[in-house]
Amino acid sequence: MAKEELVRFGILGAGSIALFRHALELSQNPYAKLVAVYDPIKSRAEYLSSLYHVPVVDSEEAIINNKNIDAVCVCTPNSEHARLTIACLKAGKDVLCEKPMATNLEDASKMILTAEKLGRKLMIGHNQCLMSPHLKAKKLLQEGVIGKVMTFRTAFGHGGPETWSQDKGPHTWFFKKEKAYVGCMGDLGVHKCYLIPWLLGTDIVEAASFVATMDKKNEKGKPITVDDNAVCILKMSDGVLGQLTASWTYYGPEDNITTIYGTEGRMILGANPDYPVEVYLKNGEVQKYKTGAVATNTVQVKSGIPDLFVDCILDDIKPPFDGIKGYKALAAVVACLESNDTGKICKVHNELMPVKVDAAPAAKKAAPAKKAAPAKKAAPAKKAAPAKKAAPAKKAAPAKKTAKKAAAKKTAKKK
Repeated sequence: MAKEELVRFGILGAGSIALFRHALELSQNPYAKLVAVYDPIKSRAEYLSSLYHVPVVDSEEAIINNKNIDAVCVCTPNSEHARLTIACLKAGKDVLCEKPMATNLEDASKMILTAEKLGRKLMIGHNQCLMSPHLKAKKLLQEGVIGKVMTFRTAFGHGGPETWSQDKGPHTWFFKKEKAYVGCMGDLGVHKCYLIPWLLGTDIVEAASFVATMDKKNEKGKPITVDDNAVCILKMSDGVLGQLTASWTYYGPEDNITTIYGTEGRMILGANPDYPVEVYLKNGEVQKYKTGAVATNTVQVKSGIPDLFVDCILDDIKPPFDGIKGYKALAAVVACLESNDTGKICKVHNELMPVKVDAAPAAKKAAPAKKAAPAKKAAPAKKAAPAKKAAPAKKAAPAKKTAKKAAAKKTAKKK
């Protein structure tokens, strides 16, 4: 990593995922700086500010158009993800967007294509992949420990977002279709729709499902307008079959367990807190591995996603959990909803939708934004000649050096 550089972040949305994931992890990263936070409910932004000493701003535009911000974490309700991500990309920002990345495949496609056209980085918060048990499992699968994978069973369920989100209670935005688009399948099922392809190295290509609202009520005592339970059967591109369940009505301890069955044995992830990765082979051999835990709503562990995003920006590499992976996870969710509505097995639309992208030419000027501000001030300083203003003239000198040295000087001063 280029240690002398610093990535300056803005945060849109100050809900629980921003509090306990993005802001927390970025505040602990020496190569990241939190510059501003905005939430339409100002008290939430002020609370986040009190924890991480981040200035509160009064509008989305104050973050989107801030030239002192290099990257933005979009942590809003699902309905705002695409609009804000595209606006930030056009303003020259790299974007780390929460899942699901959008509420339809057209918007998700626009997000990806906008990032590509403008040369910006788009990463989706697929935080399950870097959890220690899943990293260990991927390695073991690649080594062929359980032989050829044939089937899997995976679940993600808890008692509902109303106990964890900042909207504590049945009025939470998670329960409103116009804000969330989808319920437990978008909140929890989507995690498994990217985790399983990542673990197995193949795409989900077909889905059959039952999706229902069985128990949750809104603040008026009526059934919520999104799903609270889903049971899905999935087919992978290599023929592997599996079952995915997502639920907001698993009252009591969370269920985030995955079992993968191969020709030589099976692997169980997340069932045993002492040994989160267990392997049972058909020859009778048992292998148990102590790893870090998988995060829950009650016990958070570092996801590594914000840190990885910082590295991708500073090292100028493509994010491993990019928009395409986010798109395919969303496409699997959409296919599950379609299957429930039609009563048919549905194909997963893994190819981007044919959409037009309006990428503002002005956004191309923002490319240097990921490097710190001195490089931008260098051009005016040359024209101004030192006589114009003393302060800019001093800043102009570092501009003759490389961008990294300039950023290094700036960082050293802060330290």
